[in-house]
Amino acid sequence: MEARDHFRERLLRWYDAERRDLPWRAAAGSTPDPYHVWLSEIMLQQTRVDTVRAYFLRWLERFPTLESLSRATQDEVLKAWEGLGYYSRARNLHRAVREVRTKYGGRVPEDPEAFLALPGVGRYTAGAVMSIAFGREEPVVDGNVRRVFARVLDLPDPPAATLWAEATALVRGERPGDLNQALMELGALVCTPRSPACGACPVADHCRARAAGTQAARPARRGARAIPTEHHVVAVVRQADELLVVRRPDRARLGGLWEFPGLERKPGEGSQDAAVRAVRELIGLEITDLRPLGTVRHAFTHVRVTYEAMLATPQDDERGAEGGSAPRGHVLWVTREGLARLALPRAQHRIAELLDAGSEGASGDVRPVSIQS
Repeated sequence: MEARDHFRERLLRWYDAERRDLPWRAAAGSTPDPYHVWLSEIMLQQTRVDTVRAYFLRWLERFPTLESLSRATQDEVLKAWEGLGYYSRARNLHRAVREVRTKYGGRVPEDPEAFLALPGVGRYTAGAVMSIAFGREEPVVDGNVRRVFARVLDLPDPPAATLWAEATALVRGERPGDLNQALMELGALVCTPRSPACGACPVADHCRARAAGTQAARPARRGARAIPTEHHVVAVVRQADELLVVRRPDRARLGGLWEFPGLERKPGEGSQDAAVRAVRELIGLEITDLRPLGTVRHAFTHVRVTYEAMLATPQDDERGAEGGSAPRGHVLWVTREGLARLALPRAQHRIAELLDAGSEGASGDVRPVSIQS
């Protein structure tokens, strides 16, 4: 038996015995649902399995089929995704399933090139869905796979081309979807970043790093990058029992979500001036009676942001907006009850919590601000 065939056989035997029971995995011998596979792979990108479990089950309660998701509004989709982060994943998935509905009759295309052409689908996602859902001999390379191959090959920083070549060679033959899942499962459960359980590894005999005693150093750790910081001033504009919110542009960080109007403070700019500028530039509204509300800090993957919240009211009971940059339909007056029904970033929820409990609106929904064209 060739080494690679032996590697496959040992890996699959281990997977059959040790695979985790995950809600998106079909039972052994059952046909996977392509929608479930696709959804899980999008959710699992840069997110832990334990976090995704609950989101996946709640999502299917809200959108049980690809058709139901394609008919939903973006606000409904982002609200269901709220708290999972990396919101472009949800927006792209929503766009993609709509394209599947109109272009492929609501059936996930089995052709790898067609699937790869959908919004938000990259080489990894295409390989995972095509192999798991349709049995295609398509490879996958994620962080777990990279770590496994870096140790098997004893390479400190394996080139992407090498990783994809190894994954492509491995997935040839029967059960390509299970092979890909087994490889990722091995990295998640056994060949872990720190203290790999080499004694429990089904393919330890094939691992050059273990033979050389270098497994703890493979792959080599990349140097930490300095994380920039930003200071934003946020205006919590309140009039009676309603609050002013604006939708973020789709291409911006946290695109498509709602927030209290705010902008990054300019060097030397005072907090009140920054809050006034934010509301004026975004909405075309003048505010007054500003006072500090509190500070919220939030760490994104590539930046740390401090949000300084200022409580304010519209000037002269003004409720409309003239000349702001926010498009029509992207500005709302909402009660606290209405706010809870919108998709907000986590930091914005924390800003809302800074308001006194007595300031909550008791009833009502959402009302658009009048914006001139």
